[in-house]
Parts: sequence; structure tokens; C-alpha cells
Amino acid sequence: MNYRQLGDTELKVSELSFGTWAIGGSWGKSSDQEALKGLEKAMDAGVNFFDTADVYGDGHSEKLLAKATKGKEDKIHIATKFCRAGDIFDPETYSEKAVTEYCEASLKRLQRETIDLYQIHCPPMEILKDGRVFEVLDKLQQQGKIRHYGVSVETVEEGLFCLEQENVKALQVIFNIFRQKAVTELLPQAKEKGVGILARVPLASGLLTGKFTKVAKFEEDDHRNFNKDGEHFNVGETFAGVEFSKGVELSEQLKWIAEDRGNMTRAALRWILDHEEITTVIPGFKTVNQVEDNLQATEVPHFSEAELKKLTDFYQHDIHPNIRGVY
Repeated sequence: MNYRQLGDTELKVSELSFGTWAIGGSWGKSSDQEALKGLEKAMDAGVNFFDTADVYGDGHSEKLLAKATKGKEDKIHIATKFCRAGDIFDPETYSEKAVTEYCEASLKRLQRETIDLYQIHCPPMEILKDGRVFEVLDKLQQQGKIRHYGVSVETVEEGLFCLEQENVKALQVIFNIFRQKAVTELLPQAKEKGVGILARVPLASGLLTGKFTKVAKFEEDDHRNFNKDGEHFNVGETFAGVEFSKGVELSEQLKWIAEDRGNMTRAALRWILDHEEITTVIPGFKTVNQVEDNLQATEVPHFSEAELKKLTDFYQHDIHPNIRGVY
């Protein structure tokens, strides 16, 4: 496993880490036993960073992480998020009282004294511009409840604004072959300012595994069903904002990336890792097999300059016009 510095912090994290939305909920059926085995497999392979949120299964994924990392708290870093358990548009959700309560509830579920990276969970731009939430996070940091803080953002504009905030140490962004907008401005500026980048939705909710056909059906409680058109939250969180059947068509045109890389999953993750500004990529998982497959991405061949250009052109001409929602 390779490790990368999280911006200008003291944290060195595995370049391939894991997100825990899928094992918490909203991705169809999952097994806690299988989830715990997957977390163990990841840690055995050198993964030392996991991303979660208080709303993933109403705190369930945080509890799973507490169980999996018991006794390893000083070696395994955890990032969690807050605000979406409340009204994200209400300034009171970001008050010192509310954020302290969110933080302490997460600490209790994680069975930790400090959260390594505490992230605002996709707040509206008005809240970011108001700025008071950053003062609250500064206080929590001074109290030792959080080590560092960052922001999970939906748009490049939000990301660029957050880079201007003195103590923001990480940005979590949707970044994959279908979502390349961050490459030109956001990634270079983050690197220059010493801010780490966590790449989420790296497989476009599974589209970039190449395993779906247009007739694929998703369970009722899977966001790929109930949020397929952005009915419940930003459409970009589901299939990277591309309409599903169109996404399947586009992914079929990308099957060439798997050549000499085992499969599309590993290739899609490798593409992200080939951007030096990325601190870590955080695919989700529900099974041990998925963990093992994702881990292989660190060992497959890099993309050549010609291949990277081909993918940039494909994004600009074929994908970008089909992305829905702000990003």
C-alpha cells in the first residue's frame, strides 16, 4: 500500500481507502458480518483511513467502524461528517450547540476521544459564506474533539471558496472519469494551498465497473433507485449525475480502459490515483470480494499520456453534456 500526506497535516493515509455509506444503508441489502470482514481485509492490506457520516444508516456505519477498529484507534484514521441529520438550510444546524451535539454523538458511536477529520456534509453555499460554522469547528479543534476539519462539496465553486478558509485541511469531491471538472482549477489550487482531496463516488455508483445493463433494477431502499433523478439529494451523488441508461451506454464505450488492468473497476480507480493532487480515493463496498477487487487498483498499470488525453476528450465531448445538476 502506498501512503499520501493529507494536505499539509501530519496525517499520512493509504492512497486507496474506503467509504462506508453502502454498509450503513441506502445501497440495498447489506450484511454487518460481511461488512466487518471487509473492513478487516482492508486493514490487513494496509488501509488506514475510512470515511463515514452520522447519517449513514443513522450512525450504523460509525458503530461498525468502532467495532472493526477497536484497539487500533491510534493507527486507523476516521473521517466522519455532520449536518444532514438536521435541516441543512437552517443556520441553527451549524450553531455551536448543534455541531457540538453532532460531534459528541459521533464520538460516542465511534468510541473515540478525537475525530481525525470532521467534515461539513455538503452544506449550501450560503452557509459556507456565512462562515460561522468554521468558527465552531475551530473551537471543537481547540477542545481536542477533532484533529482537523474539511468540507464535502457538490460543486467546484464551493470547493474553491472553501480553499480560502484558513483551517480547512481537506475537500471531499465527486471525482471520476465521468466527473473531471475539478482537474483544471480545483485540484491544482488545493495542492498549492496544502489541502487534501478525498475522491468520492469514484465508480459513478457502479457505472464504471462495467457490470450494469440498461435493464438493471435496484432495491427500493437503494439510492440508485430512489434518487436516480435527484429526488432526495444532489443528483450528482447518484451515477455522477448521468441518467442511468445513458450512463450504461457511455460506460460501454470505456471498456478499453480494462486492457492489461484486470477490469474496469481497477482501471477507473487507477485513473483517479494517477492524479497526484488526490490524497485518497474512497470507493464503497458491501462484500469482501469488492474490497479485494478495489485494492488491486494500486497495482495495475498507470495510464499513458495518450490514454489520459483520450479520456479527457471523451469527457468533454460525450459525458459533460449529459451531466445533470450543479457541479
